[in-house]
Amino acid sequence: MREIEVNNLNKYFGRRQVLKQINFSVKKGAFLSIFGPNGAGKTTLVKILSTLERPTDGQVTIAGAVLGQDPTQIRKRIGLISHSPLLYLDLTAYENLEFYGTLYGVAGLKERAEFLLDQVELTHRRHDLVRTFSKGMQQRLAIARALMHQPSILFLDEPYSGLDPHAVDILDGLIDSIRADHTFVMVSHNLDKGLSLCSDAMIIEAGRIIFHEDKKDIDVDEFQQVYRRSVRGEM
Repeated sequence: MREIEVNNLNKYFGRRQVLKQINFSVKKGAFLSIFGPNGAGKTTLVKILSTLERPTDGQVTIAGAVLGQDPTQIRKRIGLISHSPLLYLDLTAYENLEFYGTLYGVAGLKERAEFLLDQVELTHRRHDLVRTFSKGMQQRLAIARALMHQPSILFLDEPYSGLDPHAVDILDGLIDSIRADHTFVMVSHNLDKGLSLCSDAMIIEAGRIIFHEDKKDIDVDEFQQVYRRSVRGEM
């Protein structure tokens, strides 16, 4: 079963085309890692998939709903963890989770928030303003925020950026604990981390997909050559 389908997707900002005829699908339960140089269009693609940007043309289907026709239904099914935590700095940790939980109509909101605060080891700071948190603590709370409504699809845009080693362990543990029941799309510059987690790997260069394979079919030497050529500018 395909959880995500992207057909003939293009995106322009003014006259600049940042995504060019993007076509791919992600099976339910898969973990797609997307690599590519800065400015390749990776983050723009994730923003479109997570309803933060609109495509110029093409069709995107998420969990059976067509993007642009039923965004509310899509947002109920997806969560986003990015290098920007998407938190309200003048609210406490608990109030942030309460806000997002109310927005999505989460049942047992208090229990869900307390559970996630415990999972990201922030229970002791639940009544502190987020602006007093370190970057790593904000990222840990952002992980809880993204999971608050129990989405079945998670988009991860450089989720390890700004995390200290302990927070990396927390995120790894959370991904591992929910992996069997979720579909993931992750943008990463960390080749080792991205390949270790993924079931499928993709490389985007200059707005185009130049590599997309199931990990079990990947020739590692070939992949590394394509990666070095596109990401690092090596021959």
